[in-house]
Amino acid sequence: MPHDHRDRTAGLVLVDGVRYLEPQRAAFDAMLEGWAAQQRTRFLKTRTIGPRLGLVRRFAAFSNQYPWQWTPTEVEAFFDSLRGGERPIVVSTARAYQTVLRLFMAYVTDARYGWPQVCLDRFGEVPAQILHEDNSIVHVSTFEGRPHRRPLTYDEVQALFDAADGLAEDVRVRGRKGALVAQRDAVLLKAIYAFGLRRAECAGLDLADLRRNPKVPAYGRIGGVFVRYGKSSNGGPPKRRTVLTVPEMDWVVPVLEHWITEVRPRFGPGAHPALFVTERRGRVSKGIINRAFCTARDTAGLPDELDLHCLRHSYVTHLVEFDYPERFVSDQVGHAYASTTAIYTGVSDAYRNQLLTRSLAQRHGDLWESER
Repeated sequence: MPHDHRDRTAGLVLVDGVRYLEPQRAAFDAMLEGWAAQQRTRFLKTRTIGPRLGLVRRFAAFSNQYPWQWTPTEVEAFFDSLRGGERPIVVSTARAYQTVLRLFMAYVTDARYGWPQVCLDRFGEVPAQILHEDNSIVHVSTFEGRPHRRPLTYDEVQALFDAADGLAEDVRVRGRKGALVAQRDAVLLKAIYAFGLRRAECAGLDLADLRRNPKVPAYGRIGGVFVRYGKSSNGGPPKRRTVLTVPEMDWVVPVLEHWITEVRPRFGPGAHPALFVTERRGRVSKGIINRAFCTARDTAGLPDELDLHCLRHSYVTHLVEFDYPERFVSDQVGHAYASTTAIYTGVSDAYRNQLLTRSLAQRHGDLWESER
């Protein structure tokens, strides 16, 4: 028997003619199932879809209502509650939550999927969009993240690396188990900073991803790294880029060469392709990399609000302070837009004063020099 438009959409997950013990719950579950299918069609990842469904269920539990009953009043009360408590929600998270709820309501109010008619026929109500310009966050700032996301100073970077090296040396001198692991952790932290890598990008590096740069033959096989697991856009594959070794970071060349030729073979990795391996001859995980940073940070006595991603902020900031053009910096870190790179940048007062001094000298010439 041919189905109408409603049956081809909502009807695929909510069967007509079936008496459900909890018809409202069945309809809500079917909505979520249909929305998940829509997102899978766009090739969104499970780790994106799952939390979205969880948020919608969370809002439903808060309101104690179903989508065809929701009004702006319920969503406003929901976000008001999230702003209170011991851990109030931050603006960037609230914006993401609002986007998710808006997308879900756009799906269930779209006549092409049949839900408005199904809800009217079965419950006598029709779902309506609950988020609008008057109850949504207005984007007025380029940065809405947590304030602790800042670049490390040069002294803090050095203290972090000294602590990591010290941990490795202490374990070696004491003859305790874990010396190789401590050496590995020190090297991977230096590589993350020297190439501005994310956790997943570092974990995904293979030996074959090391690149020679014919313009700088002195760097050998460490002329750059080919990142194959860059952050993907929604529905897209991981982005790829080549990060060139810059002269200010060329201290990483002997560090990686020593790791590859002297330390890594002692892990017995065999034919495993990973650049950074575990004592069990596997690839390092993002959790291992996180712990390596936290251990070195705490040993160095650095603020505990600093996290691994702050090293990437440091890389961007320091490239800017080395006077590399914005487009070059954006290409190095895999940003499509320079405005994204700008969010990562937190140049020091010393650098800004250097720019000011240079500008004054260019503008006023001998007069500026004589007054100094």
